[in-house]
Amino acid sequence: MLDKVIIINKKKGQTPLDSINELKKGDENLVHLPMTYAGRLDPLAEGTLVILVGDECMKKDEYLSLPKEYELTILFGFATDTYDVMGKINSNSSFCSTIQIQTIQENLLNFTGRFSQSYPPYSSRTVEGKSLWQWAREGKLDEIEIPSHDVFVNSIEIINEDKITGIDLLEKVKKDISLVKGDFRQEEIISVWEEELIDKKDFIYKTLKLRVSCGGGVYVRVIAHELGKFLGIPSLALDIKRTKIGEFVHKEKFE
Repeated sequence: MLDKVIIINKKKGQTPLDSINELKKGDENLVHLPMTYAGRLDPLAEGTLVILVGDECMKKDEYLSLPKEYELTILFGFATDTYDVMGKINSNSSFCSTIQIQTIQENLLNFTGRFSQSYPPYSSRTVEGKSLWQWAREGKLDEIEIPSHDVFVNSIEIINEDKITGIDLLEKVKKDISLVKGDFRQEEIISVWEEELIDKKDFIYKTLKLRVSCGGGVYVRVIAHELGKFLGIPSLALDIKRTKIGEFVHKEKFE
């Protein structure tokens, strides 16, 4: 008998649909069964993904509401229209290496508890029948009001702070974006980063790794972006890894 829930480790570069198609390719018993995922992960995000099979798909809302845990690495010095490195740079600063950890800790308090969080412009949330990312790609975001929703963050813990040089950042951006298939403006975005970092190979940029424990519906890349706004320094999500959904952690099958 097939499992009704499959827990996989979504790879960086894949969409959740890519992950489902990969499962179907590897198991002919799944080919004609309805399957869906509960809790989307962006193409550059990786980690625990819950796949529902057959009748279990009807319980998707129950799985969406499960608490989640993420490891989020924030890069200071750049902001993009997607809030991660897959976007066009719309703000930058070379004066980010002096941010004090105590100041960051104090500002992280703005993202714990229950609060209203706006959806990121590049997301699948629909407005007037069209996804926000479609509005964004068409340059028509100013024609709509970006919705927000109530979310809950139980805790944010600083794991460590680090740094990355401009040349290493560029190589990472190019490597990560090259993993993504489909139309995500890859060539255009890589060109933007190359132009921005070509003369900043020796610049030092600060990174911060966090553990975020939260309820369903939280966009951690929004936290990465909004933290920078509180600090007065551009920031974005450099790496996102979901480590837990409810009691589910990465393993091949859940029974």
